[in-house]
Amino acid sequence: MTTTYKVGYLVGSLSSVSINRRLALALERLAPARNLELVEIPIAPLPFYSADYDADYPTEAREFKSALESVDAVLLVTPEYNRSVPGVLKNALDFASRPWGQNSFAGKPSAVIGTSIGPIGTAVAQQHLRSILSFLASPEMSQPEAYIQTTDGLISPDGEVTSERTAEFLGSWLEAFHTHIAKSLAPVS
Repeated sequence: MTTTYKVGYLVGSLSSVSINRRLALALERLAPARNLELVEIPIAPLPFYSADYDADYPTEAREFKSALESVDAVLLVTPEYNRSVPGVLKNALDFASRPWGQNSFAGKPSAVIGTSIGPIGTAVAQQHLRSILSFLASPEMSQPEAYIQTTDGLISPDGEVTSERTAEFLGSWLEAFHTHIAKSLAPVS
């Protein structure tokens, strides 16, 4: 019997027409067949991180950390801004890792995916995220990588993937993520 894992996902864009939100919705639609339950953990309500908050975290940040701690794994769906991680996503990761000694990512399996209209997808932003996740002690899925080039109509606003080839790739990527989560959470003997 295969375990179903609850995966919290963060979308690194606040745009109402974000192609990465479309990708996240597509993954959410494809996930149940791979024994994954994807739920969004919103990052928009977070204020800008400051160490001044460490003594008394704002309600939004406490709720965010609680949501992260309630899932088995985390998926980061990111655009690439100026060859790096969007500020809003980096801000969320900073809140998740603080205050010192209360890192919500420590030991939490993770994966990174993203889409762009460019031919290399979000490759550079994903590399930056992997570096951050390593520092946060999150066992991250390194293979297969997924750099999705979006074209008009590839993913509908409600997350339907119109290309069978892309849907198959995303499905196999989700299966690899399930395997990664299972291995990461397996008891050490």
